[in-house]
Amino acid sequence: MKAIHILLLCLLGVCACKRETSPHDEARTHEKEAGAHAHDEGEDERILHIDPEMLRDLRVTTAPVQERPGGEGVTALGELGVNENAYAEVAAPIPARVLALLASPGQQVKKGQPLVELQSPELGKARAAFQSSQARATAARQAAERKRSLGEERIVADKEVQAAEAEAAVAEAELVAARSELLALGVDAQEAVSGRGFAGFTLRSPLDGTVIERSAVVGQVADPSRALFHIGDLSRLWLTVHAFERDAVRIQPGAPARVTFAALPGRDFAAKVGFIGQRVDPASRTIPVRLELDNPEGVLRPGMSASAFIPLGVQGANVTTVPAAALQRLEDGWFAFLPKDGGTFERRSVGRGRTLGGDVEVLSGLKPGEQVVVDGAFLLKAEVEKSRGEGEEHGH
Repeated sequence: MKAIHILLLCLLGVCACKRETSPHDEARTHEKEAGAHAHDEGEDERILHIDPEMLRDLRVTTAPVQERPGGEGVTALGELGVNENAYAEVAAPIPARVLALLASPGQQVKKGQPLVELQSPELGKARAAFQSSQARATAARQAAERKRSLGEERIVADKEVQAAEAEAAVAEAELVAARSELLALGVDAQEAVSGRGFAGFTLRSPLDGTVIERSAVVGQVADPSRALFHIGDLSRLWLTVHAFERDAVRIQPGAPARVTFAALPGRDFAAKVGFIGQRVDPASRTIPVRLELDNPEGVLRPGMSASAFIPLGVQGANVTTVPAAALQRLEDGWFAFLPKDGGTFERRSVGRGRTLGGDVEVLSGLKPGEQVVVDGAFLLKAEVEKSRGEGEEHGH
């Protein structure tokens, strides 16, 4: 009997040992499996896959990570304008009616190219005065030559020769005055002699450039105080910004600047300081600063609003920057999205520094020359947050 009791006790002990050790071993096994799964998810979290159809809707644009001079700087707002050294406003010199338009807005024109044909009664009078003066001057010259010849032969007195020469000089002066009046009206002497379109004349472009604006209309009477054409060379433009006096006095002529435009997100343009104003605006306490920038692609237009980052004083070491829209904030920090092949994007952690105009300083995570998403970065961030939300629901 005692042997049976001892056997039963041994069996119960073995079962108890199994119940104590099995859950522990099973938990350790689950922990190892979960750890491996979490490691795989950590690697996959950095890669974001976008369906091709959704990718077309995102309208993704990219920009390179750039390196630019560091140091202290100031951001100033302004408006883009024409290069006033290569700009002209063409108006009729006298009241005249528009007969024909020979150039259109946006058209490239050369110096001397016809822009518009006009007609004016005053021009008809000026032409008549010129031709009359020309005839009188010719007759006076011929008379003076005859008198001079007769004077050399002692046929006429010297007094008559002098009178003829004086009359010829007066006629020449009247002819010069009449020619100058025609030139002021935009007509040269050759056109005046030809007599083509006696009361008509042509306005021509004074420089090579683009017709920025045209206000002339066929049939209207052009007023000399109102420009019919605005023409400028748009290959190089001026941006005038207004900096507070405490900053403007530290801006150096010729200093490099970076310009961004609201109409062209994700792009910045190199400029340089061309002129610093000599007068402080008493109302705003600002000084105008003119930046000069090239426009080789022709995408910039006079009148565009812009933001410029201008360095102050002596510059320091170079800094790495990206457009501000390229960095997106998530729960665990700042990130940038780098495009990969096949509609995939790498989500990379970035150390965010100072705001430098339309750009942001990058302290870590990116290298100059790498491409980052600008337009579309916010939507990629939303996709990351959406995927994280779905993952939590699935976990519950």
